Amino acid sequence: MRTLPIVTALLLAVAAPAAATLTAGAKAPDFTTRGAVAGKVVSVHLAAQLKKGPVVLYFFPAAFTGGCNAEAHAFAEAIPRFRKAGATVIGMSADDVPTLQRFSAEKCAGQFAVASAGPAVVKGFDVALGRQVQGRDVTRRTSYVIGRDGRIAFVHDDMDAAEHVALTLAAVERLAAR
Repeated sequence: MRTLPIVTALLLAVAAPAAATLTAGAKAPDFTTRGAVAGKVVSVHLAAQLKKGPVVLYFFPAAFTGGCNAEAHAFAEAIPRFRKAGATVIGMSADDVPTLQRFSAEKCAGQFAVASAGPAVVKGFDVALGRQVQGRDVTRRTSYVIGRDGRIAFVHDDMDAAEHVALTLAAVERLAAR
C-alpha cells in the first residue's frame, strides 16, 4: 500500500515544529510590550534594550511548567556572566502579565525581565507552537541573540531546555570578543 508512507510523512511534517525562520543576519522585529522583573510590572522595548548592548531574547512555552521553570532558573544563575559580556536577557512567552509577575519573582529570582509575547511578536519571531497548554497559546522554545545593530547573531530552536543557556551565553561571549 503506497499511500501509508505518504500519509505517515504528512503527519510527521505537521506534528514536527518548523524551524525558526529568523536566521543569522536577519533584522529582529522591534516591539514594545509589558512584562515583569521581580514581580514588578515593567515596559519592555527591544530597541531601547539594544542601545545597552546585545539582547538574548528567549521564548519559552508556558510559565510554571517543568522545562520552563528549569530554564528560567538556569538563566537566572547565568545572569552575572551575561552581564559581564554586556548582554541583557529577556524571557518571552504568551502568558499574561499577572502570571509573568509571579514567574519573574518565583522562578527567575528577579534577575531578568520576562515579557508577554502577543500575537504580533509571536508571528514576527516565528515562534508559534501551534497548540495550547492549560487553555493558552504557547510558543516554541527558541532563543535569539540579537546584536546591538538589531540583527540576529545566533538562533537556537529546540524544545529541550538543556542547551539554551550555554549556547546563547557562548554566542554572546563571541559577540563581546569581536
